[in-house]
Order: sequence, then C-alpha cells, then structure tokens
Amino acid sequence: MNERTLDLIRDVQDYPQPGVLFKDITPLLGDPDGFAAMVDEIAGLFEADKIVGIEARGFILAAPVAYKARAGFVPVRKKGKLPAETLEESYDLEYGSATIEVHRDAFAPGDRVLIVDDVLATGGTAAATVELVRRAGADVVGVAVLMELAFLEGRARLPGVEVRALLTV
Repeated sequence: MNERTLDLIRDVQDYPQPGVLFKDITPLLGDPDGFAAMVDEIAGLFEADKIVGIEARGFILAAPVAYKARAGFVPVRKKGKLPAETLEESYDLEYGSATIEVHRDAFAPGDRVLIVDDVLATGGTAAATVELVRRAGADVVGVAVLMELAFLEGRARLPGVEVRALLTV
C-alpha cells in the first residue's frame, strides 16, 4: 500500500470507548484513487472462485474485489439476516458471543474461496467464517484484510490459513 493511501486512514481517539484508538477507513473509501488502489491490491492477492465478505464493512471491500477478480460474491451475515436455508457458526466475543450465517448453497464443492474483511483483530469472526466455508464444502485459499491489529494476535486463531494484510498496526 502506498503512503498516500495510508494517509487516508484516520485515527480517532477514544472511539468506541475511552482508551481505544480507532482506525477509520471512511476517508479511504471516499477517495476514488485510494479506494481503487486498495481493491486492486486485495484482488491480486489470491485466485478464487468466490469472495466472501463478512458483515458489514467486509461487504464494502469484498464486493468490488469480487468484481475485479471476476469471482462471485458471497455475504456472511449475522444470524437471521439471510432469507434461504443457512449454515451457522457461533463464536466468542470479548463480552458474550455471536452467530454468523451463510446460505447453505452459496458454494459448489471445491470452490476456492477468499475471505475478505476490513480488519483482523482477535480473529474470532474470521475463524468462524473459515469454518462455515469449509462446512459448506469449499476450500479457503486465504483471508485478506485491509488492516491487521497484530497486537491482538488474530492470526493465532487461523492455523493453516494464509492471511494477508495490506497494513499491519
């Protein structure tokens, strides 16, 4: 990622709670050249048949990556948001748990799947998504994120999965 693109990621102190330094990507998303450069770079990281976007900011990145890569786009959503039959996976959060779903017929057996999200933090959502894709009969080729918060060690929850981040903080 070039320096100009990195400059489009804004630090916001004490959001969403005191003591947290939030990395705001909305200036990057709003810049046509920066957004295009990010999409192009992620699209070139892996070859895949399907690109999974994790709700919600992962959708913003994964859909144009799928278009650029000439791959299908598959949303992974919070429980109860998809209309057809689903597979679900629950995972632990810092305080509580969450469940995500994917349509049961979203993948063909052997599809090569790239999982895309904005940030890799603790790795819980990414690990649950990897499990969903595998249970659906597809192969995970990797996880690609705009930003990895390395100090939270999210990669440790993804053994055997190639993870690529455009920016590591």
